[in-house]
Amino acid sequence: MEKREKELMQPSAHSVTIEGRRRMRITGVIDVESFQEDEMTVITQAGALTVWGEGLKLGKLNPEDGQVLLEGNIVSIEYEQPEPERRSFFFRKK
Repeated sequence: MEKREKELMQPSAHSVTIEGRRRMRITGVIDVESFQEDEMTVITQAGALTVWGEGLKLGKLNPEDGQVLLEGNIVSIEYEQPEPERRSFFFRKK
């Protein structure tokens, strides 16, 4: 099992704190998947989290303790819904 998958399965130590729509602290971050001035996606222990805004800047990125500090005008945040597990109804002959 991949390290990322193992970390996602651990009990969540994840939190999001927004201060006045100008500053956001995210804990329980496993990886920063993408970052642009108007959008950021991080992989957290609770799943993928996307933040949209204007003039976004990474104020702090500390992979050792899993924290990200984001500054800028925060417009919205959204967690990605987990993909439903697909099951095959067909059996393969060997």
